[in-house]
Amino acid sequence: MGVPLKQQVKVGSYLVRQKLFGRKRYPLVLMLEPLFQCNLECAGCGKIAYPDDILRRRMSVVDALAAVDAAGAPIVSIPGGEPLIHREMPELIAGIVARKKYVYLCTNALLLEKHIDKYTPSPYLTFSIHLDGLKQRHDESVCREGVFDVATRAIKLLHDRGFRVSINCTLFSGENPDEVADFFDYAMNELHVEGITLSPGYSYELAPRQDVFLSRSRSKQLFRDIFSLGRQRKSRWKFNQSLNFLDFLAGNQSYQCSPWSNVTYNVFGWQKPCYLLSDEGYAASFAELMETTPWENYGVGVNAKCNNCMAHCGYEGTAVDDTLARPLAALKVLWKGIKLEGPMAPEPDIISPLAIENGPKRDNNKIPVTEV
Repeated sequence: MGVPLKQQVKVGSYLVRQKLFGRKRYPLVLMLEPLFQCNLECAGCGKIAYPDDILRRRMSVVDALAAVDAAGAPIVSIPGGEPLIHREMPELIAGIVARKKYVYLCTNALLLEKHIDKYTPSPYLTFSIHLDGLKQRHDESVCREGVFDVATRAIKLLHDRGFRVSINCTLFSGENPDEVADFFDYAMNELHVEGITLSPGYSYELAPRQDVFLSRSRSKQLFRDIFSLGRQRKSRWKFNQSLNFLDFLAGNQSYQCSPWSNVTYNVFGWQKPCYLLSDEGYAASFAELMETTPWENYGVGVNAKCNNCMAHCGYEGTAVDDTLARPLAALKVLWKGIKLEGPMAPEPDIISPLAIENGPKRDNNKIPVTEV
């Protein structure tokens, strides 16, 4: 894993406490969105389609820190929009670090050189730079030339200043496994990032283009092909994710998502049920979110909007919970490695998009799994 041992221990102790208290649903990560505005217009983004009056909204530091305290999660991820546009972002980051929460500040890095002096290195702060591939692929993904060069220069600058640095990578339709493997090698060997946060793209309904998203079956085969190349090359890739989640990406686990494991607070409030579904309503408080969200109405084979989702914000929590529930099975994957050949774990029946409201229900507290 691309995560320091001290952070692993703190997160692990948090998880054990939740189990001891008998909590079935709890957040592992708070997805904090202080603004939606961005300085890029990526083809696969569903956040920038709001009208200008919404894009101009800014969450106050007071409200943001109150959300951090309410959720209680050990990790705070600040995605975009572009967080560095927010004038009070340095103050917000300082407040999160003072609470000894691990914060991942996700940025496309276009403004990083201008603002870097406003931040102080800390073991609790990681700059997570958005990179979806090598130069041509990344610039195509963000729909602007030259962004890759800016981002890689920013990574080197962050290293020079003593910051923790990782990258977040979303894979879309048309990916070439060899090129992705080359990119991972470059990230580890040339950029020397701490780790990679990896996810297949989720098909935002508001995204400018819908042809860029992968189906679940294509996603799983793509990840098998990529991981196979890494094994052949004897690459030492580090990911900011559990081994069980990577095993799920390769098609070896029949997981359902745990949307409550990555709760979202943004300029509208507490978003139901997750970071990716933006039209399901909002709660006025964290307690209301956890208690009133109909969690059983979401998931593959339950809600058509979830049909193709394999995103880390829904499934990493499930993978972590499974690791705690079945440690021997997790150790088996660690010992033998991720299975990259043979049949994949069964999928739930995919329902019609017309069955969104009244689809079959499931118990989100039961995690269906397939042995590796």
